[in-house]
Amino acid sequence: MEKTELEINGLTQSQASIHSSAFILLLKEINGARTLPIVIAHPEAQSIAIELEKMKPKRPFTHDLFKTFASSYGIELVEVIIYDLKEGIFYAKLICEQGDNRVEIDSRTSDAVALATRFNCPIFTYEFILKLAGTDPSKAEVKQEVKTPKKAKAQKVKTAQQSIEELELELEKALEIEDYEKASQVRDKINRIKNQQ
Repeated sequence: MEKTELEINGLTQSQASIHSSAFILLLKEINGARTLPIVIAHPEAQSIAIELEKMKPKRPFTHDLFKTFASSYGIELVEVIIYDLKEGIFYAKLICEQGDNRVEIDSRTSDAVALATRFNCPIFTYEFILKLAGTDPSKAEVKQEVKTPKKAKAQKVKTAQQSIEELELELEKALEIEDYEKASQVRDKINRIKNQQ
């Protein structure tokens, strides 16, 4: 079966979930427009976000520990494959190598992606999974853009700059006290404001 390579396209808190600590991990096909949304728990979302943002926690996360342990014994994670989808649950495996020995290890998809970010290895899935659960934003309705007068737009940019400065201070404080959940949320707010400018 031919594999399709994916990349992390976003991570956001789920508004629809009954679990307030659920997040949506968006994996996008590299040579296409489809996105695979996967619901993951808070600890894995936090671990992925910290690695993507290149934040340096004072103490290692479990995924950091796994990478250090594997690297100490010459084990490399060469790829992650999301190979099945049953009753809304994605199934993944880690493809590891140690010298000439190649091993497949069953994994939760969220852990597999968190490890892929640390080993800098590719993430793959199969076409049937993209057909079952993938979404194509290019086929969604395009929202009409509202034009803002120049004066109002300038005021909006000035306010956004003040907000960014305040949020960056809040981010520093959150990192100092090791509140990585808050740090991730603040970083997301900063990125949203910058993308709107």
